[in-house]
Amino acid sequence: MVERVTSLEVAKRAGVSQSAVSRVYTPGASVSAKTAEKVKTAAAELGYRPNVLARAMVSGKSRIIGLVVAYLENYFYPEALEKLSNALQERGYHVLIFMASQTAGNISSVVDEILDYQVDGIVMASVALSSEVGSRCQAAGVPVVLFNRSQDMDDISSVTSDNFEGGRKVAHLLCDLGHERIGYIAGWEGASTQRDREAGFLAGLRAHNETLYAREVGDFHADRTKTATLAMFDKPANERPDAVFVANDHMAFVVMDILRHDLGLRVPEDISVVGYDDVPPAAWRSYDLTTVRQRANLMVEQTVATILHHIEHPNQMTPKKIQIDSPLIIRSSTRQERK
Repeated sequence: MVERVTSLEVAKRAGVSQSAVSRVYTPGASVSAKTAEKVKTAAAELGYRPNVLARAMVSGKSRIIGLVVAYLENYFYPEALEKLSNALQERGYHVLIFMASQTAGNISSVVDEILDYQVDGIVMASVALSSEVGSRCQAAGVPVVLFNRSQDMDDISSVTSDNFEGGRKVAHLLCDLGHERIGYIAGWEGASTQRDREAGFLAGLRAHNETLYAREVGDFHADRTKTATLAMFDKPANERPDAVFVANDHMAFVVMDILRHDLGLRVPEDISVVGYDDVPPAAWRSYDLTTVRQRANLMVEQTVATILHHIEHPNQMTPKKIQIDSPLIIRSSTRQERK
């Protein structure tokens, strides 16, 4: 069995103290560039790897962030999570990713596992958090930030788009274009994003003295969205909506495919379609989808700043509820002028 190289051996090879070796591998610690170079050269020659967990036990800080995610089918999340991971790593934190369901059902066991890793903080994306789990994290001294979800809990920080305002903008657009039979295909109804987008959309319709003509639930799931689309549009022309707002782009792509290829309808000549997120395929010529843009870079920036502030200032745990404006991106899936 090969014995592990120790920091003392590295210190002797580099001609520095053992504490200097420790500082080189401690993010944020003060060490000269010359010393760091000598230590890293010696470590490479000896095949030394620092024991991160041992340092965490001594310092009380693991510099690990638990990242919980449930919904990866939507293009928005893989891209956003990559940005989150890179941003945290640039600040000297390691990221452990845990998978969970969208509902709060299995979050409790996932959080138990995360806390066993002595994480410094938790970011939850596309996940519903129960108040009991939130309280448990707080009791353990581990701050939690919700990413692209909000929760009706005053003591948990969250970073989201302004989903209500985004939905309202869609309603104004469709009404201004002269649509009179406007439908909505909802996402998973337990998600705050779904709830707030629909609420804003309905408020926008009311401002134009319009009501929702048809509603189906796609549940943020492709097969259910197909069923919802057929239920809404497989009807005579005078009975189906002439426009539809879909709760995210992932579902909107399914809607457009079904309208065109299954039902033989034209977008936007027969039906205008609007999504939400502005993921990369939304700009592809095959979709060219009008949508509301989630500003992922700003959302990641605010999430990282919030979780690190809570970690580094544990006595200043005032929760933040951050909402970022989402611009409407007009493309060719909607009418270009009022009829």
